[in-house]
Amino acid sequence: MATPSPEGRNGVVIVGSVTADVTTFSQRLPARGETILGDQFTLMLGGKGANQAVAAGRAGARTSFVGCVGDDLFHDLVVDGLTDAGVDLTHLRTVPGPTGVAHIRVDASAQNDIVMVPLANAELNTAQIDEALDALAPSTSVLLTQLETPSALTAHITARGRELGMTVILDPAPAAPLPAEVWANIDIVTPNETEASVLSGIEVTDAATAEQAGRWFLDHGVAAAVITLAAQGSCVVTADGATLVPPLPVEAVDTTAAGDAYAGYLGTALANGASLTDAVRLATAAGALTVTKQGASPSLPVRADVDAFLASRA
Repeated sequence: MATPSPEGRNGVVIVGSVTADVTTFSQRLPARGETILGDQFTLMLGGKGANQAVAAGRAGARTSFVGCVGDDLFHDLVVDGLTDAGVDLTHLRTVPGPTGVAHIRVDASAQNDIVMVPLANAELNTAQIDEALDALAPSTSVLLTQLETPSALTAHITARGRELGMTVILDPAPAAPLPAEVWANIDIVTPNETEASVLSGIEVTDAATAEQAGRWFLDHGVAAAVITLAAQGSCVVTADGATLVPPLPVEAVDTTAAGDAYAGYLGTALANGASLTDAVRLATAAGALTVTKQGASPSLPVRADVDAFLASRA
């Protein structure tokens, strides 16, 4: 994996999706064909890529985002949200038409379901990716990407990151089969138990089965697998063995963007030279704090709060 250079190659670049998140909160989710009354509604910046960029920015990393936004009424919502988090938008491209949209439903137990419509995200292309990564490579050591962008681009994104000496982290969500050659260009894969099950074919329910799934990723060429198990913590699997990083229990309000907070803080810690296990501990704290607030980007914590939370649980 790439490490920060003495010259300060400690930036983080996120290549991924951005959406306007339309979220409804209700005591329960409706059955098929049923209409129910909800309790609250929000409209805010989202998308796994943008959320991870906001998380990395709030974690203190020099953060750049590569993606596409529409020229519609949601354009300023996206630009303002990312800018407020300190994210460099040199490589955010505005394209004709609507911005991506995610419809999120959250129930009283803090669980959610999501329908994501890519729209402008489908306009991301290899030329935009190449221009951005070539420009950022001298100052950037970590690349984060997800699977909300066109699947055909994932191989290109990861291969270019590897070629440029970056630590390539894939958040494989939403889970989808990938060409075999993609795995060899990934340094760290960060699925939750559901995504790990879908991709590996091994039903992940605990640390033991998470380790088995982690071995599947390593056998396919990934350098390290970090499988998140919600209340059971994170299973870190490398060629040296498996480690379970314990959870930090909190009272959950909304689990939206917890994985994105985790990814953004993981990338930031690694860009700053932390070991993988220490980076996972920081990411665990960020993810835990995120579920204590409603919404996607507004719930992503700032570094001072994450450090204080970790100190309080030491």
